[in-house]
Amino acid sequence: MDHSRELTAEAPRAWDRPAVSVPVLICLSLVGGQLPSFSAQANLYTLGTGGALIWIGLSNRVPRRPAPGRLPPGAVWWLLPVTIFGVFEGTTFVLNVGDEFPTFSRLADPLLEDHLVRSAAWFAWLSAFWGLVRR
Repeated sequence: MDHSRELTAEAPRAWDRPAVSVPVLICLSLVGGQLPSFSAQANLYTLGTGGALIWIGLSNRVPRRPAPGRLPPGAVWWLLPVTIFGVFEGTTFVLNVGDEFPTFSRLADPLLEDHLVRSAAWFAWLSAFWGLVRR
């Protein structure tokens, strides 16, 4: 037998551990929650954090989780309403319909005025994006 080629499992890196990644995401979301909605600072911060996560995901620094082989049969029924919602959101945004048929983001604006709620939304966005990066 050839024992020169042994399979070794790579130890998880520091940022792959929840004890490290969750506090980092919390700190990033607390900073993002303090920025005014739809301001230049918030847009630059969104692009910066999203770009950094994309860069980390495209580099081989994060161990990948196996992607699912194929979607389960019931996923089509979830994709249909999500697609319809996306089409309506995009159409109302591009046509700038206003208060007659507001977009979801316009309806969420009163909730996002509170810094704590905005930070929680940032944390949800960053956590979901981090999960996608690890795929």
